[in-house]
Amino acid sequence: MLGSVSDLDIEAQIPALRRFARSLARNADDADELVQDTLLQALSRWRQLQKRGSVRAWLFQILFNLHRTQGRSRQREWARFTHDDGADCTDPSGDQSQALHLGDALSALVRLPQAQRIVLELVAVEEMTYEEVARVTDVPIGTVMSRLSRARERLRIELEGGNVTPFRRIK
Repeated sequence: MLGSVSDLDIEAQIPALRRFARSLARNADDADELVQDTLLQALSRWRQLQKRGSVRAWLFQILFNLHRTQGRSRQREWARFTHDDGADCTDPSGDQSQALHLGDALSALVRLPQAQRIVLELVAVEEMTYEEVARVTDVPIGTVMSRLSRARERLRIELEGGNVTPFRRIK
């Protein structure tokens, strides 16, 4: 046991960390390495964790920061997201229309801008609060809400068959 947080509290977060890492890294091996690096860094900085309830957001924040740091140093193009082991997916073989809809939704999710996709996944999949997402991504809560709203709108339009016009940056 480390401080007031037990090993079981940390171990319980590993599946969610793996899901998020796979979403960011888009490769099972890179994701596992990212989770391992996250856990090693968390253990080396254990004294920074102040209260028991913040362990989840703290671990996600470490993982996200490691991903950003590694992404800047590598400057490589990411491969398209695939489910190598299929562990995170239901078996849609019984209903082909459901399988097609799921495939369309995953494709639309992959095409979202990374900042929007990350916020959407943390809120919708990992069920984090806006405050936790703001802490993980190091942006204000208003930015989290804005990105989430834009992501949901883009997904809705794309899944309804509409064309999504990408945002342009005006400098």
